[in-house]
Amino acid sequence: MADRSSNMLKRLHPEDDELDSQKRVRSNNGSPRPTTPASATPGTKPDVNQMLAAARARAEELKARLAANRPGATNSSASASPSPAPAASASDRIAQLKARVAAATSRSAALSSQKTPTSASYTPPAYSDDTSRARGGLDVGLHPALLADVQQDSQRNKSRTPHPKFATAMGNQRTESPTSALEKLQLDLSAPSLEELKANPYFDPSLGTRNVLPRERQTRQLIFNEKGKYIQQASALRRQAQLEAMKKKIAEHARQAGLEEDLDTEKAFLVPAPPEIEWWDEGLVDGKSYEVIDDPSKLKIDTPDSIITIYIQHPVLIEPPQEKNNPAPKPMYLTSKEQAKLRRQRRLAELKEQQAKIRLGLEPPPPPKVKKGNLMRVLGEEAVKDPTAVEARVNREIAERAQKHEQANEERKLTKEERHEKLERQQEIDAAHGIYIRVYKIDSLANGKHRYQISVNADQNKLTGVVIMHPRLNLVIVEGGEHSIRKYDKLMLHRIRWQEMEAPRAVEDGNREVLAKWLEAEDENGELRDLSMNKCDLIFSGQAKQRNFRKWLGARVCETDSQAKDVLTRGKMESFWNLAKSFKREV
Repeated sequence: MADRSSNMLKRLHPEDDELDSQKRVRSNNGSPRPTTPASATPGTKPDVNQMLAAARARAEELKARLAANRPGATNSSASASPSPAPAASASDRIAQLKARVAAATSRSAALSSQKTPTSASYTPPAYSDDTSRARGGLDVGLHPALLADVQQDSQRNKSRTPHPKFATAMGNQRTESPTSALEKLQLDLSAPSLEELKANPYFDPSLGTRNVLPRERQTRQLIFNEKGKYIQQASALRRQAQLEAMKKKIAEHARQAGLEEDLDTEKAFLVPAPPEIEWWDEGLVDGKSYEVIDDPSKLKIDTPDSIITIYIQHPVLIEPPQEKNNPAPKPMYLTSKEQAKLRRQRRLAELKEQQAKIRLGLEPPPPPKVKKGNLMRVLGEEAVKDPTAVEARVNREIAERAQKHEQANEERKLTKEERHEKLERQQEIDAAHGIYIRVYKIDSLANGKHRYQISVNADQNKLTGVVIMHPRLNLVIVEGGEHSIRKYDKLMLHRIRWQEMEAPRAVEDGNREVLAKWLEAEDENGELRDLSMNKCDLIFSGQAKQRNFRKWLGARVCETDSQAKDVLTRGKMESFWNLAKSFKREV
C-alpha cells in the first residue's frame, strides 16, 4: 500500500500504464527514462525502403521550391502543385545547373553594358553591427569605448584577405590609389610667408617674425677657456680683499688717534638735502627728477609698463605684536562674607572625609584638643583631682601644637637656590613679553656708591646694557623686561640721592680701582667734590624687538667721543650719544 501511494506522486510511464501519453518521465536518479514509439515493438528492425522513399520525396519537394523561386519561371510552374515527382536522373540535374549559370552570366553582362564609366559609382558596404557583438555565446554587445579596437582589427583582417581572381566588370574598373587620396587629404603645415603675415590685419608687429617663422637649428660651437683665466680672476679677488683689509686698518688707527672725533654737535644733526626724486616715485616718472611731471608723456600711470594695475595685492595677515604684552585677566575678587563661606564649606568637606576614614578604620581617632578654656569640660574628674598636673599637661600640648605648626611653615619655605630659580624664571617670563629700553644722562659719577648701586641693581634685575663715563657727561643704557625696567626707573629717578657725596672707602692694596682724575671723590685740594647740582635725567624711553647687548657690560671709561661711540656701536646705539650731548634740561 505504501508503494502504491508513493508511485501515485510520480508521472506514470506508458509501459506501466495503459494510457497513451507522449510525455517522458524523469527517473529518481535525475536522467530521462528512454521511451520507445508505440508502433515499434521490441525486437523489430526499421524498414530501409520506406526511409529511402521519404528522402526522395523531400528532395523532389526542394527542387520544386527552387524552380518556383527562379526569376524566369512561368506562372504555371509557380502554381503547380508540389506533388511528388519521379526521381530525375543525374544528366537532367547537370543540364539544369548549366542553364542557371548561363542565365546568371547573361544577366550580369546586360547590367554592365547598360552602365557607362562616367556613371559608375561605388556603393559603400552596409554597416554591420556584428562587430559590436561579443565573440562568446552570451550575445552581449561590446562597450562603445572598445569598438574602435574591434573595427581596427576587422579592417586589418580585411586587408589581409586575398582578392578574388575572377574577371568581372566591377573588378576591372580602375580606382584611385590610396597614396593619391592621402596626398589630397594631407594638411598644409608649412608656415606663412612674411608677405602673408604683414597682410594679416590681426598680426602684431611687436612680436616680430622671430617667434612666428620657423628657424633652422644651429649647432653651438665649443668654446674653450684660455690657460690661466681663472688664476687671474682669483688673483684680482685676493688683491681686492687685501685693499679692503688695509682700508679698515687705516680707519681703525684713525679712530684710535681721535682724528674722526666730532666735537661740534651741530654737524651730527645736519639735515641731508632732499633727493631729486623719491624712491617710491621712481616707477611712476620717466626720468630722474620731478621736473618732467608737467609732461604727461613722461608719466607712467596709464601706460602698459606702469606699476599701477587693476590687481590688488592683499598683505599676509600676521598676529599683532602688542597682544602678547596684554596683562593676564585678573581673577574675580570675593567679599569677606563670600570668602568665609567658601572656607567654611571647604573645612566641612574635609571634616566629613576624615570622619568617614576614622569610621572605616583607615585612620586612628585624633586625641582631644585640650585648651585652658575647655579644661574642666574635657577632662572633668581628672582636673578636679589634680589641677596642677592637668594644667601642666595642657600647657605641654599647647607648646607641642605651636612647635608643630612652626615646623610645617619652615618646611614649606623655599630654599635659597629655589628662590633664585623662581626669580630667574619670573624674570625670563617678564622679558619674553617685550624688551624695554631706558637711557639716563647723569652729570657726575664721582661717588663710588652711585656706581655700585647702578651696576648691582642692573645685575640683580637681569638687565643688559652699559655705563659710559665721560669727562663731560655720563650715559647709562639698560634694557630688559617691563617689571625689571620699572624697578630700575624707581632706583635711578627716586631712590638714589645724586647730590650726596661720601668719602672713598679704604680698600686693600691691589684692589684699588684705576680711575681718571675726574672720577675721583676728592679734588686737587683734597676736599670732597661738590655734587649739589648733580642730577639724573631720563632722555629716552622705548621698546625694542630684541636685546642689543648680550650681557651687562658694566662701566666703561671713555676719554673721547670716538671711544664712547665705539662702545655703543656694538649694540647699534651710537645715536644715543649725540642725543645725550644735545639734551637740554628743562628749567
